[in-house]
This record gives sequence, structure tokens and C-alpha cells, in this order.
Amino acid sequence: MFRDWFANNLGVGQARKEQVYLEICSSLSLDDASYWIQVLFAAGIATLGLVLNSPAVIIGAMLISPLMGGILANGLALAAGDVILAMRALLNLLLSCFVAISFAVLLVTLLPFKEITSEILARTRPNILDLVIALFSGAVGSVAICKEPRGVATSIPGVAIAVALMPPLCVVGYGIGVAISLNSAQGIQVASGGGLLFFTNLVAITFTAMLVFLGLHIDNHLVRARVREWRLTHPESVWVQSLLEKLPAYSKLRKIGSLPGRLLLIFITIISIIFPLNRSLSQLGREIALQQQDNRNRSLATDVWQKNFATFPDGEARSFISNISTSEKNEKLTIQLQVFTSQQYSSDEQNIYIQQLAARLGRPPELLALKLVEIPTAANELLRPVPKEQPPEPVLTIAQLQSTFVQEVQSALRDLKLPPPAEMINYELITSPVIPLSIRVVYLSERDIDGDAQTLVADSVRNRLNYESAVVSMQRIASNLGAISFENEQSELTPENTKLLDRVGQILQQQPSLNLEIIVNQEADELAEIVPARAQAITEYLESQWQISSDERIDWQTGTESQRSAILKLTVKSRRNPPVQTIPELR
Repeated sequence: MFRDWFANNLGVGQARKEQVYLEICSSLSLDDASYWIQVLFAAGIATLGLVLNSPAVIIGAMLISPLMGGILANGLALAAGDVILAMRALLNLLLSCFVAISFAVLLVTLLPFKEITSEILARTRPNILDLVIALFSGAVGSVAICKEPRGVATSIPGVAIAVALMPPLCVVGYGIGVAISLNSAQGIQVASGGGLLFFTNLVAITFTAMLVFLGLHIDNHLVRARVREWRLTHPESVWVQSLLEKLPAYSKLRKIGSLPGRLLLIFITIISIIFPLNRSLSQLGREIALQQQDNRNRSLATDVWQKNFATFPDGEARSFISNISTSEKNEKLTIQLQVFTSQQYSSDEQNIYIQQLAARLGRPPELLALKLVEIPTAANELLRPVPKEQPPEPVLTIAQLQSTFVQEVQSALRDLKLPPPAEMINYELITSPVIPLSIRVVYLSERDIDGDAQTLVADSVRNRLNYESAVVSMQRIASNLGAISFENEQSELTPENTKLLDRVGQILQQQPSLNLEIIVNQEADELAEIVPARAQAITEYLESQWQISSDERIDWQTGTESQRSAILKLTVKSRRNPPVQTIPELR
């Protein structure tokens, strides 16, 4: 018989089958305090590892996760048709998931920052490949747990199974925590993605464990008799059985259906989750295809430039590409080139480049655009290849070095995010003979970013720049600047008002990324014409004294409060890249 042959070849004898069955049943005890402590600690470590984006910490949580017993018990219960074991396994797994998710929610709610890290995102979009991995993990873990240990720690198969469950559970808790305290839509999306991955792994591992236990014939009549004897002395099993016997349908549930029925049940479950997993796989395929297309576009753009535009007709070097990027919107492809060049390129040359590249890409020229950023060099010698006699190496000017450095910083910090409600304004590079690199992050907010969040932002800046010794500081600009008071039916500015407007004008001059919003109020007995008159007085003062354009940077609106005042607020312009300022610091 195949099952006996399979068990014999794996060295799983009758005594070992009884031992494995009883060990799995014993591992489900709900009054084991050490089990619940391990669940809590594993959930806490995994949650903090996800928040810190640390794979090493997440692996540490996987190593202590004790979820193996409940998962194997599910597979064994389905293989043996053991309703008592099934109820105990289901109860154990539900309580374990509830404890892990609740603890993760608590930790996330207490955290002052809630950034969605790459480790979290990696567990919110499961696909069919995750299902296949879980199938393999369940099969290998089940076989390993049934074999006699021969010098290998028996916890290894448990780790192989639990590794796929605790982090997704904590992602569910993280998403619920975000939904409660920050953003409900984003939190629900994260929680649902983590929940789908957890359910996928659970079903797949249970299915393959069931097949392995069936193949080993672990539920033969001798094993069943030994298990029945053990249950007579096990209080938790007796308690569960007494509860089940009170159910009218217990006699029908004594066996969890026929074996074909149990297999059909789990097959239907697997098929039901294949559809969302297949959508994720298709989306992943589209993203990979887009990345491959982007790589091809950049490769062809570089090749066309190097062959036809990087040198003069006599073969002398004219330019070289320092950076290239592409973007596509409404079927129009934009190529952005940053080049060091000894002679600027004319518009005709740029048009020729577009036509040649369009021919290589097989696109109409009108669906291509070129953004050429040219960094002039000091002399032609900077681009000449080094001859055999090895003359002195070319030296870039300070202006060129500074321009390149600023562009590198801007590219590295382009998508830097700050904890809400803080909004990025710009970065200031502070040069000093004492400190090699100091960066001041300027942001708009009504309150300071707390210390822990500032530390995380500073670490993120250093990692993006790959400069661990950089000094990172934060400077806040208050969004609410105060209010200007007027006399009844008057729009003239008082000396006290001009002092406040001078401070506003100074901020707007120093921070070109900011706009001014004026909310003009009036009392009930004042005429409606007084509102635009007061707004005009403020805008004219800022235009005449501080050259702030009212058309581009000042907006005003009528307020709803009954008072003679104008409230001044700063807002951040919508822009793709914040400006970078370089400030020398004298010491």
C-alpha cells in the first residue's frame, strides 16, 4: 500500500505516528502561559521590525513565533476527520491571531509616526507565487516534523511554517492601527492586503500538511485508540468534547464529513483565493513590463546620444551624460538628460535628437519630449580623454562641483516625507570648515515635529545621501502668522500692522515655496466694500515694500467671523522638487 511504503521510506513507524499525533494535540493547550508570552513577544518584535523597516528584526520575530502547533493541528484534523482536534485547533488559532493583531494595533496606536515602510508594502500585495511558496513550506515542515530527529533541531520546521504567518498578522494590526488613528482608507488597504497573505499561507500550509498526514497514514486504528485513551485524561479535550456533545448535530460532526468532502472543501477555499492572487500577479507582471520598457527607453536614449551627440565632428569629446530619467504621461514620453558639456546644444540639435530617438523607439516624434539640463564645463580639456602621456587630471570649478552636489542632494531627497501635519518647504545646505555636511530641513507646521520623529527623519536623510556623518537639523515655520486689526470702517494699516507684514514679507522672500492666504473679516455693521479695501491695503504694502507678487503668491477671501481683522496664513506651493539653498556658515 502506498501510504505504508511512504511512511516506511521516511522512517515513520507506528510508535512515531502515535508520538506525533499526541505531540500536536498537546501543543494546543490554552492554559500554557509561555505560549501566549511567545505570541505577544513575537507580535511585538515583528510589528516594530516592520515599522523600522528592518528585515533582521522581523526574522527575529519569526524565530520565536509559536504558531506551528495550531497550523499542523488543522491539517491533521482534516486528514484524520478528528472533530475534537479541529475545534481545539480552530480555537487556538483564532485566539492567537486575535492576541497578535490586538497587540500590534496597540503598539501602532502609541507610535508617534506611522510611515508605510517597504517591509510592510511587501506583505500587502500577495500573489500566486506566495501561494506556491506556502504549499512547499507546509509540505516540507510536515515531513520534517514527522521524521525522527537526527541531529537537527525540531524547531526548524516550526520556523519554516511560522515565518510566513506572524509578519502578515502584524501587518493586519498595523493597518487597523493606521485606520483608527490616521487614515482609514489607507489603513484598511494595508490590513486587507496583510490579511489576504495570512489567509493564503494558512490555507496552503494546512492543505499540504493534510496531504502529508494522509500519505503517512497517521490516523490508523491503533493511533486512534491511543489518542482516545489520552483524551480521557486530558481536561481540555474532555471539556471540548462535553461542549460538542451538547450540540444536536454532534453525531454527524463526529467525522468531519467524508475524505472527498474534506478535500473538496479545502480545494474550493484555495480556488477562491486564487482570483485575487492572480490579479496581484498580473499587476506585478505589468509593473515589471513597465520597468523593462523604461530600461529599454533609457538604454536607447543613451545610445543615440553617445553615438551622435557626445562628440564633435572631429571626434573630440563634447559632453557626457551624468544622469538620465524617463517619464510617460498621456502616451507622451519625456526624456530628461543631465549632461556636462563644453558647448551648449541648439534647439535644432535637440530636435534632431528627438527625431533619431523616435525612429529607434518606433514612436512618432510628436509623442517624444526632451528636457535637457546642461552643465557647462570650464574648457574643452575637461572632456578630452586622457592621452597616453597622462597629462594632469582636469579639475572641476567650485561652481560646477556645487551645482552637481546640489542636484544630487535634490534627487536623493526628492520624495522625503515628513510626519503630518508638517509640510516640506526646502532644504538648506550649510557649508562650514568644521562640519563637512550640514543639512537643515525647513518645514511648515503649527507644531514642532517631536524628538523621535525628528530622529527618524534625520536617519532617512543620511541613508538617502549615503552620508552617515551628515548633521541634520529641523527648522519650523509657523503656518498661522497672526491677525491684523482694523478700526471700524477703516482699511489703513497701523505701525503695529506693518511690523507683522514686514515679518511676513521677509519670510516670503526667504522661502519662495510659500504663498500667503489672507482671510478678511468684517463686523455686522460694516459695509461689504471694506473687505476688498483691507485686502488691497495688505497686498499693496507687500508688493511695494517686499516685491511680493499679489497675482502669484497672495490669495485672499472673505471670512465668516464677525470682527475687524485679517488673518494671515502661510501655505506651501504645489511643486515637484523643493528648492535647495546653500548657506555658508562662518566660525
